[in-house]
Amino acid sequence: MMTTFLGLLWAGVSLGALYSLVALGFTIVYRSSKVINFAHGALLAAGAFLVSALVEAGVSFVIAFVLGVTGTALAGLAFHLLVLRWALGRPEFTLVMLTLGFASVLQVLIETVYGDGQRKNGDPWGAEVIRIAGVTVTEVSLWSVVTALVVLSLFAAVDRYSKYGLGMRAAAEDPLAASAVGIPLRRVHALSWCAAGGLACTAGVFLGGFPYSVDPTISNVALLAFPAIIIGGLESPAGAVVGGFGIGVIQQLVQGYQPRSVPALGDDFYLIAPYLLMIVVLLVRPYGLFGTRPAERI
Repeated sequence: MMTTFLGLLWAGVSLGALYSLVALGFTIVYRSSKVINFAHGALLAAGAFLVSALVEAGVSFVIAFVLGVTGTALAGLAFHLLVLRWALGRPEFTLVMLTLGFASVLQVLIETVYGDGQRKNGDPWGAEVIRIAGVTVTEVSLWSVVTALVVLSLFAAVDRYSKYGLGMRAAAEDPLAASAVGIPLRRVHALSWCAAGGLACTAGVFLGGFPYSVDPTISNVALLAFPAIIIGGLESPAGAVVGGFGIGVIQQLVQGYQPRSVPALGDDFYLIAPYLLMIVVLLVRPYGLFGTRPAERI
């Protein structure tokens, strides 16, 4: 019984680490420009397919991974420079529709270039497993956690100590004041889209590892990770990370125990568990666990 629990817990942690990367990508863009990026899932899929194709062409996994992250970051940057920067300041509905349009374009391009079949993600670990304290752990899940923790730590350091990190935080707090003291808001927005693209690719590559694969539906992971940023607070990177890990663990525990404990709910109830948790949290904390109530002038 304890081995089962530990196995599900590890599965939740490894999935939650990747959800955290996806959620952080959402948060970075929203915090800097107040845009909810509904193209994030398509960027994730595009990065995963690009890395898979490069490995299939004979490129080593590490180099393919670096190229994939770079390419996806540049795709996010290109969308910002060519489209979104000209629409900033317009109604939020317009910005949301632009990201949805970008997502549709990417999905069509993915299926046109790569097809709609399943592909291996190209990692060198395959189906290799190791046993830790009696729990069977896939090597790809172990490396996904390590990679996610390294990336999250690097982001925290950049956000805390670099001038661009300080600029992103200042732009999030008060865009007008940040602009008045010389912080280049457009550059901050562009950097946030670059970072979000790179994070999306990183998550997508590992989400396509054993026992899963890379296919166009992998973009739906962004919808499963979306409750994480709501639970944590839309503008809180720490909240995105906590929410991502929380959603991953809850989802795996529900998937492991609910079909046997409450079979009447069906086998797919775990897919809506994150949204139910989100509803409960919002009823108690309307701005999320780490969110703050916006200041109002009276």
